[in-house]
Amino acid sequence: MDKKMKNNKPHSDLLSHHKKYLASLTRKSSYVLRIGEKAKYPVPVLIIKERRQHPDKKNKTRQLQLPTEETVKKTLVEIGYLAGEAQRRCLPILRNIVAKVRDDADISLKLQRYLTKEGLQHRLTLPLDEEAGAKLGLIFRLHSRIKEMDRVEIIARRVSKFTREEAIYWLSRTTSFGPDANRWALAGLRILLSGQPGDKGAERMLESLRESIKD
Repeated sequence: MDKKMKNNKPHSDLLSHHKKYLASLTRKSSYVLRIGEKAKYPVPVLIIKERRQHPDKKNKTRQLQLPTEETVKKTLVEIGYLAGEAQRRCLPILRNIVAKVRDDADISLKLQRYLTKEGLQHRLTLPLDEEAGAKLGLIFRLHSRIKEMDRVEIIARRVSKFTREEAIYWLSRTTSFGPDANRWALAGLRILLSGQPGDKGAERMLESLRESIKD
């Protein structure tokens, strides 16, 4: 009985920590990371969502006024996801990125604990700041259509080195300019960050990045 309780302790600790410190933050954070599920993908699936604001169309009586908290509606919009082998390759890098997320009192949220074998067993939503959210958003969007896992890891490692401003800028180029322009931006960034499919330089690049960025 004691052994069973001991084995369950990390799970209860994570759940209580989430309830006490993280749950309320997810309602206002710029981005959230959902540990969830998607049809046709192995569980868990990591889903990144961005909080966007737009005019509240239902509030017709205030259409002529300047936007306020009452006339602007905020919603979470899914911008990417990561699953399967690509997720496994990127997890150490993702842990390093989310480990830097802190609250308003500059206290670490310890989000990296939820991207472990134990943490990924839960179906939870985690709050992210702009830097972590933009970096994960880029990684999750760029990995799609890439079959070579070395290139996926290269992208994740290079994006992790971006500054906050760089990550926000490049993510906006893939989400804010219409379907065609967004698609072209993604295609160009994939080549810029990881080369062409079958590029022999990918192995050398990955070795160099692994040396310079220890997980």
